[in-house]
Amino acid sequence: MGMFGAIDAAASGLTAERLRLDVISNNIANANTTRTAEGGPYRRQMVVFEPRAKTNAFSQMLAREMDPGQGVRVVGITKDESPFKMVYDPSHPDANQDGYVEMPNINIVAEMVDMITATRAYEANVTAVNSAKSMAMKALDIGR
Repeated sequence: MGMFGAIDAAASGLTAERLRLDVISNNIANANTTRTAEGGPYRRQMVVFEPRAKTNAFSQMLAREMDPGQGVRVVGITKDESPFKMVYDPSHPDANQDGYVEMPNINIVAEMVDMITATRAYEANVTAVNSAKSMAMKALDIGR
């Protein structure tokens, strides 16, 4: 691993977790949105991660195992296909003929837990960057 490999790996984690926090906050903000541009209620979104150096070639896999500090990358943002919540509210403008409204498939408690997890992962990556910087500075001090 190069001198800055740990910083690069942690930086990729910082970027990925920041995007994850953005998506979670978007989910929370749209927890009561019953009408979107696509039609219907807002559908929960999730971020999908994978290792940055994903490959099937043997030589590249061997190189990756020799230098595991590759980090993570975001593959995409997917929509949660779980069913919408049905809430009885006949006075709502989006209520069906039976008085039920399709509400987004967002559980605020689960989103808050995901937000705490993403925040802790972000903090762990910040700590990793700071530790790598500290070790690099100590290594430079040894050379004096």
